[in-house]
Amino acid sequence: MHTIMHLQEAIPKGEFKMIDLLSLDKNSSTHLYIQLAQQLKKLIKEEKIAPHTKLPPIRKLAQKLDINNVTVVKAYDLLAAENTVYKKVGSGTFVAPKLEVDNESPHLDEEVYIDEDSKFDQQIINFATAAPSPELFPVQTFKKLLNKVLDRDKGYAFGYQKSQGYLPLRESISNYLQNYEIQSTAQNIQIVSGAQQGIDILAKTFLDYGDSVLVEEPSYPGALSVFKAKGAQLIEVPIEKDGIKIAELEKKLNKSKPKFLYLMPNFQNPTGYSYSKKKMEKILDLAAEYNLLIIEDDCLNDLNYSSKPTLPLKALDNSSSVIYLKSFSKVFMPGLRLAFLIIPPEYLEDILLSKYISDIFTDGLVQRVLDLYFRQEIWTEQLDYLQQTYQHRYEVMVKSLKNHLPKEVSFITPQGGLNIWLKLPDTLTMEQLYNRALGAGVKIATGDLFYSQQPCQNRIRLSFAAVEAQQIKNGIEKLAKIIKDLLTKNNDILPPL
Repeated sequence: MHTIMHLQEAIPKGEFKMIDLLSLDKNSSTHLYIQLAQQLKKLIKEEKIAPHTKLPPIRKLAQKLDINNVTVVKAYDLLAAENTVYKKVGSGTFVAPKLEVDNESPHLDEEVYIDEDSKFDQQIINFATAAPSPELFPVQTFKKLLNKVLDRDKGYAFGYQKSQGYLPLRESISNYLQNYEIQSTAQNIQIVSGAQQGIDILAKTFLDYGDSVLVEEPSYPGALSVFKAKGAQLIEVPIEKDGIKIAELEKKLNKSKPKFLYLMPNFQNPTGYSYSKKKMEKILDLAAEYNLLIIEDDCLNDLNYSSKPTLPLKALDNSSSVIYLKSFSKVFMPGLRLAFLIIPPEYLEDILLSKYISDIFTDGLVQRVLDLYFRQEIWTEQLDYLQQTYQHRYEVMVKSLKNHLPKEVSFITPQGGLNIWLKLPDTLTMEQLYNRALGAGVKIATGDLFYSQQPCQNRIRLSFAAVEAQQIKNGIEKLAKIIKDLLTKNNDILPPL
């Protein structure tokens, strides 16, 4: 006979009390903390517990259910990892509200490739996706390295991996970082399953519901969605050609106490802007003054087409103010989902725990292959190849834009990265342009996707990551013609002055 435990309380409106709603089976093969988490999640989903309701204190709930305190802690942690609840330091655990976050906009194809089974999609010139062309992936190299790893490590290559990551790979990354003047030991490096997971882990580590986060305006929508899903209040700081506006940043810091500042200092997504060294130094000064944590997302620094070197913000960080996040998706293969964090010692333990709760460990076989990729210095050959390929596409796009766009459309030449940010006349709407362009076989990313609050209605992002030179020429000609036609049409219907 199973032993069933009940919590004999009620749930009046506005106060968390339960009567016969929780029951844990000690003889079940399902762990008690999982049972508890599942039942609480069901009550929340069925709206029997209202949003922002405080869950019972850990000790009190454990006592009434006759279970260990750790069981309740693990159940609450599991719910928090799924964003079902949120925690407030010193206050307790609360039911999270239902957040409407647009994670998959039809206008943005950031990490998705053209569907090869679709005849229509094969004909699309895709300026929306920033994911690299599959033909650029080092498939044969990967195949050779994979066989070497399997011959060398045998079955060990498929074993459980340390949550922090394969130590030889972390050592290889430590050496690789010296190319960017970043000094870091393997101990401070955490391997993660892609940049998006890195952002998610950092959000879980540092954010409680209602906390504020400073972000660039505009910014990467994948990060904005993660922060919103955690219930964070996003505070936007406008970005200029040489970085965010320092005066605005300081003003925001004086008014609020954000948990961190998220930024992309080199070839920022979507604008392509890069921070000046002067602004980087000023940001680090402000970080020290206001005890501000900075998360630097550096996914495009490798793709520099100018003779002027670019350094990450982390290279200038002498006070451990910066957590550095870098993905290999643009220089290796996106589907392998590999990235890493450089973590200051004071945050290391908390982030390692968040990673462990997230997925225990990242694919060990892929880590061993990437380690060999670095140790044999094949990555330099691949990076040179990608730089040459993307630089050619970049030059073709810039030339095509200059030759075909009407004078009413402006843009800067970022000298690196994968994106160009266009400013359109106010009389032209993004939705109108998007629909007309898609009908003509050209896909673009509308600018509203990159703002969290009040989007600019006259911006679009064009990426040359997944398009070849001739496609770029054809696509820009089509897009320019559509813009000219729409401007003419809109001007014709304007009322007389």
